Amino acid sequence: MDLLHTLTHRHTTKAYDTERKIPAPVVAQLLEALRYSPSSVNSQPWHFFVADNDAGKAQIAKATSSPFAFNASRVMDASHVIVLSARNTLPPEYLQTLSDQEEADGRYANADARAQAHKGRAGFVGLHEQAGDVPVWTQKQTYIAQGFLLLSAALLGVDATPMEGFDAAILSTELELAEKGLSPAVIVALGYHSDADFNARLPKSRLPEKSIFSHI
Repeated sequence: MDLLHTLTHRHTTKAYDTERKIPAPVVAQLLEALRYSPSSVNSQPWHFFVADNDAGKAQIAKATSSPFAFNASRVMDASHVIVLSARNTLPPEYLQTLSDQEEADGRYANADARAQAHKGRAGFVGLHEQAGDVPVWTQKQTYIAQGFLLLSAALLGVDATPMEGFDAAILSTELELAEKGLSPAVIVALGYHSDADFNARLPKSRLPEKSIFSHI
């Protein structure tokens, strides 16, 4: 599928066809899109909660109570719903896990290369710890993953709805995020739009190129 066509035809879905489910092979590709998303110093500071049944979606939908009730049907009617959460801290043991995985994946030529990579990542994390903005930083990285998910969904012909309209405290309680050292970033519903999705029929609207690009 042509990229420009995909970009101009994807939209934020407002209503889902409850009878259509995303095929398992397509779901697997979407989850891999999340797993392979880039992050600063390969920190991968995220965790994704996937709901593919009514019970799981209902648990997430509890966070769409007033004033976010407009998102409840989008959560419940979608084929799959993913909660993208960000790590609140990046402790030494987690950084060690990253280093071990990189070694297992063959990224280091030798022990010195591993030590240098580990030192560099720990140093960069340390800068954010000193600045006191680790949670903000990890949330930013998690939004990169959301971008990869949305584009991948569009390329695979899957509709999506990114949602910040939810009660973070309720969602954190339902998924026990604080106990896991996580904070919710965004919810993404996935599936196929229904005829009730008015947004699918509207033309795309974006500011003109000259107003958002400056060539220097």
